[in-house]
Order: sequence, then C-alpha cells, then structure tokens
Amino acid sequence: EVQLVESGGGLVQPGGSLRLACAASGFTFSAYPMKWVRQAPGKGPEWVSHITSNGDSTGYADSVKGRFTISRDNDKNMLYLQMDNLNPDDTGVCVCAQGPRYASVTRYTSGQGNQVTVSS
Repeated sequence: EVQLVESGGGLVQPGGSLRLACAASGFTFSAYPMKWVRQAPGKGPEWVSHITSNGDSTGYADSVKGRFTISRDNDKNMLYLQMDNLNPDDTGVCVCAQGPRYASVTRYTSGQGNQVTVSS
C-alpha cells in the first residue's frame, strides 16, 4: 500500500520560505517519478513540480519557476519541495503524489496534503 505523508507546511509572510517534505513507504520509491500538486481555495488542482525517479530531471510550473526547488533522497525515501519568495497566490494545500507530471492523482497514489498559507 502506497503511503505518502507530507510535513513542513504552515503560515509564512510574503517573501518567506518553507520546505515541504514527503515520507514515502509501501512501494519502491526509487523506481517512481514523483510530483507536487497544490489546490488553492476555490480552484482546481494545479501541478507544481515533478522529478524523475533518479532525480536527474525536474520540471516546474511557470508560476513557481525560479522560486521552488524539488529534490529527492532515494536512500531515505523522501521527497522535498523548497519554496522561496512565497506570495499569497501560493496559498493552498500541497500534495505529494506518485507518478509523472500527467499521471492522474488519486487517493491511492497521493498523501493527505499539507496546508501552506502565505499572509501578512
């Protein structure tokens, strides 16, 4: 059973930083590409970033490019998202999910999500 548990969210002021972490278990983490998606209040899910299984390639939505950095540690079965220069538009629930960018996100392949709130 795939288990993904996010941590590291919270309340931060505009311009601040947060680092999200996702602990993976129940599958061979190093064999799967991973991604972060988020859902802002009143909006649909938005792909944020993805990373290949060995970490050699990454991709970012235009809205976060240059501010967010995705990474992974396959020895520790961990996925990370470093978020810098946050702004209020980054507010939402961030979810760690198994699979490449265009794969569907289901409750069987994603975590519960972690709230990120950017506000002064």
